[in-house]
Amino acid sequence: MQRNLTALARLLRVLVHLLRGAWTIWRHFPGMAPAQRSAEVQAWAADMLRRLSVDVRVRGEVARRGPVLLAANHVSWLDIMAIHAAQHCRFVAKSEVKHWPLLGMLATGAGTLYIERESRRDAMRVVHHMADRLREGDILAVFPEGTTGDGTQVLPFHANLLQAAVSAGAPVQAVALRYAEAASDATSLIPCYVGDDSLVASVWRTLCAEPLRVELQFGAVRFAEGRDRRVWAADVRAEIVQMHQRNGA
Repeated sequence: MQRNLTALARLLRVLVHLLRGAWTIWRHFPGMAPAQRSAEVQAWAADMLRRLSVDVRVRGEVARRGPVLLAANHVSWLDIMAIHAAQHCRFVAKSEVKHWPLLGMLATGAGTLYIERESRRDAMRVVHHMADRLREGDILAVFPEGTTGDGTQVLPFHANLLQAAVSAGAPVQAVALRYAEAASDATSLIPCYVGDDSLVASVWRTLCAEPLRVELQFGAVRFAEGRDRRVWAADVRAEIVQMHQRNGA
């Protein structure tokens, strides 16, 4: 009973924060400079995680200026907020997200680039757009696994989106994500959103959980140095696996 009451209280705080974010985007973003928008998104994401009782721990040097493409393993619906809390960037997401009630508005306001995953032509369009944004000095982020895993292993990486970094001559920075129980440091599967799991079930588990921690380990900023996108993607994946092993995941 007490756990359900705690979850409902958290849910109320989360809904209020979602509405606040939507209001800020609609009312204030048009008059803000890009740097102000970035700071607002980063602060909003950090505050949202606090309302969910998820602490953020960052290891490594976070790239504060672009161009750079962040490539992370994908575990949870919390991943985007966790990375935003460490450094605001522009994510690449499936086009359906754009049409989600409220969340689509928030994602668009945060600068998300959308892709039709089933369309090869649209994938090429997004890669060209990503390359252009990197040439302009943006920080972009992708989940090369293409789907979520349970956090205990890193799935094979799809290399297509890394072509943007190859084309733009921009570096890639690996990001290893891990969720843990704040009290025990044991790896937590509670925030996972994988397989037959529903988003609603994953959100409710997180709302009911004891305090959690998300750990973000940032690797070195590395250039292609002659590698094609497939070799580079495999190397980035191997770096994330090594970071997980060092951190006890």
